[in-house]
Amino acid sequence: MEWAWIPITIWAAACQTLRTGLQKHLKGRLSTNGASFTRFVYGMPLALLYLLLVAQISQAAIPAAQPEFLAWMAFGAVAQILATNLLILALTLRNFVVGTAYSKTEAIQAAIFGVLLLGETVSQLGVIGILLGTVGVMLISLKHSDNKLRAFLLGWTERSALIGIASGGLFAVSAIGFRAASLSLDAANIPLAAATTLAYATILQTTLMLAYLLLREPGEIGRVAAAWRPGLLVGFTSAAGSAGWFTAMALQVAAYVRMLGLVEMVFTFLLSYFAFREKPGQAEIAGVLILLAGIALGLIGRLSH
Repeated sequence: MEWAWIPITIWAAACQTLRTGLQKHLKGRLSTNGASFTRFVYGMPLALLYLLLVAQISQAAIPAAQPEFLAWMAFGAVAQILATNLLILALTLRNFVVGTAYSKTEAIQAAIFGVLLLGETVSQLGVIGILLGTVGVMLISLKHSDNKLRAFLLGWTERSALIGIASGGLFAVSAIGFRAASLSLDAANIPLAAATTLAYATILQTTLMLAYLLLREPGEIGRVAAAWRPGLLVGFTSAAGSAGWFTAMALQVAAYVRMLGLVEMVFTFLLSYFAFREKPGQAEIAGVLILLAGIALGLIGRLSH
């Protein structure tokens, strides 16, 4: 199982690419909170089904929820709700590409929060890989910029970038919370521990967002129900991706998982080139190459750590 987290993370990143695109489409029909709620409410049945399936295949009992598990799970769940809302908000801004790119500072922030909250360290090569990967993502984000040098150096001062950084920070915190929750179950069956964390988190997130919408945006519930067709796709890609993220983070330090997860930007690049026939610029090509080099260094760093 030592290297199982690598293909699992790549799968999760691919699902996340699809989910982000679907949520961007939904944002035109729903509020920020409504689009975020769609991810959880339509993903919850699939998360529960996944838990039952893993328990059945492994022939093991679902781990009991202890106070430590519930605390870490709730910590990660709330942080993920806030992170998702901020990411969707970034998608609505004029320069949403910048906001999305800066949300990918999540890998760096996961390394920092991992040390602070769990005492988990990253090797020097791992740190270099994460930094290189982040630079690559920043270069990819320059595609629609007129002054690329200024955008690269000062892009972080834009409102969309600051929202993206905040989103990345909250996603990093949620990753640490979910990893700690899975590890606290002390289960020899890691996929079952991760599936249990996912199920509990999705139930809590759905409940919290439903209560919020009923109090603050009651009309949004009907609009979410009316958008059930795209909502089911969002729910499926969200549950499939989350199952991958939770399992990978139970197997590996969150910073390495989020570093490899930057491959999502490569998927986005390939999609724009082959599906939409968009010609990449020099900065974008350089960004993809630097990102891939960073991921390779990070993986080497993990091997030597």
